[in-house]
Amino acid sequence: MHTVAIDDLALETLMLPFERGLLPWPGEGGVLFLRARDGWPLHQRPVPGLVCEQSFKPDADALTRAGLALVAPEDTSRYALVLVLPPRQREESRALYARAVERVAPGGRVVACVSNNEGARSAQDDLRKLTGAVGDVTKNKCRVFWSAPLHVDDSPASLDTTLQAQWLQLDAPRPIAGGRFISRPGVFAWDRIDPASALLAAQLPADLAGVAADLGAGFGYLSAELLGRCPAITALDLYEAEARALELARTNLGAVATTATLGYHWHDVTTGLPKQYDVIISNPPFHTQGSSYRPDIGRRFIAVAAEALKPGGRLWLVANRHLPYESVLTDSFGSVRTVAQDDGFKIIEATKAVPARAAQPERPFVRTRPGGRSL
Repeated sequence: MHTVAIDDLALETLMLPFERGLLPWPGEGGVLFLRARDGWPLHQRPVPGLVCEQSFKPDADALTRAGLALVAPEDTSRYALVLVLPPRQREESRALYARAVERVAPGGRVVACVSNNEGARSAQDDLRKLTGAVGDVTKNKCRVFWSAPLHVDDSPASLDTTLQAQWLQLDAPRPIAGGRFISRPGVFAWDRIDPASALLAAQLPADLAGVAADLGAGFGYLSAELLGRCPAITALDLYEAEARALELARTNLGAVATTATLGYHWHDVTTGLPKQYDVIISNPPFHTQGSSYRPDIGRRFIAVAAEALKPGGRLWLVANRHLPYESVLTDSFGSVRTVAQDDGFKIIEATKAVPARAAQPERPFVRTRPGGRSL
């Protein structure tokens, strides 16, 4: 059974034009779904030819579990229909529209949906600027909108190819922080050093040593700081759910002088970690991709860190001061201390308990003869 924990109203509304017969589902030519998410609207009727692209690991895994095909971002095939669930970040969203237009075969359309509270009208205006007149339907406090057939001479569409070329570059990687890092729109704190992460980096002690992991590594800032401040780190694994961010981290850490062995993992941390560590650092997320408040994600990061640390291993964590992490910290670790609090953030060091050595069974007293033989 294909379900989602919370109704995905944008996904439901995206499929509305096909359910109402306002648009035909292509019989051939295929359908590409950019920023795809799984949910019951994809399974209530046949969707022949549908393939999905998703760079966020939890959503990609859900699509795979549902039996939906995934394509790599490097795929350049063109499709009779391109569906889009645009992200909230405006530059990334506009770049995605431009790429959707690029992936449409002659005579095909782009269909997108955005919730009202995430700027549906502005999103529709963006597609109109790019392709000309658009159709639309509103329902579920969302707006679904679509282009006229593209790349054909007799279509009412008026594609602005100059704007398309400009928008394709809007989420291109670029230098930030005085050129120290490369980042791009759409990843966490993409255009700056996140102040919470900076506070954690400033508190990292130089004696952290051994095999380390960065959970939710983003574009690699905390990992770079750990390597620079803690020369006894021998290996570092970066775990990041957003593939676009992980590729940036790979580039950014490639410029760091270190003898540590580096590993890059496109991974949903909430599913657990595959190995044990001496040190874990993290600025865990507490929102979903859709910006819903989800402190349970941060709590799960902490529980997973506790499971993955060796006895005596240390977690260094930053969080907003109001986040309710104390109970999972005290339940999961032998000792917990707040190292610093500033600007609404708290820095916590938690150390995994070392199990007491099991008592050795007493050996029975045996009398022996001279020479060592038992009586």
